[in-house]
Amino acid sequence: MTPYITDAAAWQESWDRQQEAYLPDREHRFTAMLDAVDAVREDGRLRVLDLAGGTGSISDRALRRFPHAEVTLVDLDPALLALAHASLGDRVTIVTADLGRPDWPAALPHRDYDAVLTATALHWLPAERLERLYAELRDLLRPGGILVNADHMPDDALPQLSKRLLDRARDRRAARYAAGAALSWTDWWERAGADPALAPLVAQRHAIYPTGHSPEWNPPVSWHLAALTAAGFTEVGTVWRGGVDGAVAGVR
Repeated sequence: MTPYITDAAAWQESWDRQQEAYLPDREHRFTAMLDAVDAVREDGRLRVLDLAGGTGSISDRALRRFPHAEVTLVDLDPALLALAHASLGDRVTIVTADLGRPDWPAALPHRDYDAVLTATALHWLPAERLERLYAELRDLLRPGGILVNADHMPDDALPQLSKRLLDRARDRRAARYAAGAALSWTDWWERAGADPALAPLVAQRHAIYPTGHSPEWNPPVSWHLAALTAAGFTEVGTVWRGGVDGAVAGVR
């Protein structure tokens, strides 16, 4: 427990519930990602990099599935990292780094990860930076290691159906928010900013992201597969699909 957070478990639960309101199949994608890790892991050590890991939702589930894994969590958000520190303790190596900078791997403890996992995070990066990041991540994997990125990835062969699915999901979320069944992203951050322990960290976050983030960018799954191929992965494909979301994988 860090001195910043008085009840990390409650805040972690609150974060997960807020995320699940936006991503009802969130646990399904996590399971698919960990199934892919299980498929490539070898006897002995298992090193997992939780990229843009926030509060540590993926790290926590990876450790439940693989209790002896060495997990590194990377993020830049001070409020979310404080929650990760408080809830995960010394079970995970936590690193503060900016994925928008090409020198971000310098802070990592390893250069031969078995798996890199990331979910609903890299859509904040512009196309050119994400292409370069895929190549950087390939170089951080051991031969045979895997990268899995789960995010908003519409199927470009279903443009009209994808739009209808997005509209339906948006209306369903709006109804839940209006009824108080779940917190929206904005509501969650307002509550965090009103908490005496988290407020200074939320203020730091606002200084890092004065406009929130860069504009959200959600290319189709075909773009990701092409970018992973160009980055040098030997196998690329889709390991999970849920509506307009997907999880793409690259094997080094």
